[in-house]
Amino acid sequence: MAEQPSKKTKIVDKWKLKSWYSIIAPESFESREIGQLVSADEANLKDRKVKIGLGEITGSFSQSTAYTVLYFRIKEIRGKSAHSIFIGHELVPGYVRTLARRRRSVMNQIDDVVTKDGVHLRIKTICISGLKVSEAVRADVRRVLSENVKAISKQTDYQTLVQEMVFGKLSAKLYNGVKKIGPIKRVEIRKSQLAESFA
Repeated sequence: MAEQPSKKTKIVDKWKLKSWYSIIAPESFESREIGQLVSADEANLKDRKVKIGLGEITGSFSQSTAYTVLYFRIKEIRGKSAHSIFIGHELVPGYVRTLARRRRSVMNQIDDVVTKDGVHLRIKTICISGLKVSEAVRADVRRVLSENVKAISKQTDYQTLVQEMVFGKLSAKLYNGVKKIGPIKRVEIRKSQLAESFA
């Protein structure tokens, strides 16, 4: 009896089924392309978290941009463009450690704030003094930082606040509010985090 010819299995190149999508930053970052992702199904891209250095977006690698990491989340696919929202940022931990040198006091403050347009987020501030300060001074600094960051956020829309947090304007405002309390050397927004909800 003659053997039946075996059926050849058709090999499908999965890469040919996938498409490239450009990741687009929100308007607060001029809707720039910040990267690319490949996927066979655009539904798999939604809600994906994207991490990128601030210097990669601005093209400038100064001290203020080299140590800042931004986080975005893809929320909408339009054609081959994956549009994202800003969900937070943080300073590189190694950089934060260099700020807290010996004979300095480090004051950390965490606040949940609401922007002018009703966006909820958490802002973590770090304040560094040039010399060691008393616990009373530390308490006053944290109190004023908290009051000011909440007041500024309440008067500012989210997109503007993002710009001020990332590019140092908010830090400068907070510094001006506490510099007379003690020998304050620096104020930084260490981290921000959008209060997200997923359907």
